[in-house]
Amino acid sequence: MSPRAVLFDLDGTLADTAPDLAHALNRLLAEEGRAPVSLERARPVTSSGARGMLRVGFGIDPANTEYENLKARFLDFYGARVCSETRLFDGVSELLAALDRGGIAWGVVTNKPQRFTLPLLDALELLARAACVIGGDTTERGKPHPDPLLHAAQKLALAPGHCLYVGDDVRDVRAARAAGMPVIAAGYGYLGEDGDPRAWGADAVIRHPLEVLNYLRTPL
Repeated sequence: MSPRAVLFDLDGTLADTAPDLAHALNRLLAEEGRAPVSLERARPVTSSGARGMLRVGFGIDPANTEYENLKARFLDFYGARVCSETRLFDGVSELLAALDRGGIAWGVVTNKPQRFTLPLLDALELLARAACVIGGDTTERGKPHPDPLLHAAQKLALAPGHCLYVGDDVRDVRAARAAGMPVIAAGYGYLGEDGDPRAWGADAVIRHPLEVLNYLRTPL
């Protein structure tokens, strides 16, 4: 691969956001008189955001009449504590520093809405360094549609094929394929319900963030 830019998913790829999302879910469950959900149970669905959390906590999906009310309250809880226990995965800081040194632009393409994405990246001291930040509401359709990735490439003034995408969910691979981008599956991430990244059709599967550097034509 010889990408001129590397784009990353956020939840489960750059940062371990599961503790703060699980905390928001458990506050909502407590208000509803329900038992809390363990972090271990919540972690695999973290990349699905509110939809995944409400499914684990309440057993409902967006078709349920209570869904929108519960979603709004869940997001309010999350917004009040978006980066309390969230941390970058081990190796991410070193990876981004290597990309910076090598003059390879990097950005974030996530399905997380901008009202959470921007303050979270700011708290992690990444916002000012990112070449672009595309949230779940930046384009009309989010991943697995290719629109957010195509928008990111446009912002970077690069052809999609010159951007490498890294994500931890099958939707990330599908979006990248539809956009014409090479894609790496982050096997260290949450992995969602389709939990075997080897079956997603990515160009490679990595077990540690620094392995991204192995897929750049010029070692950094």
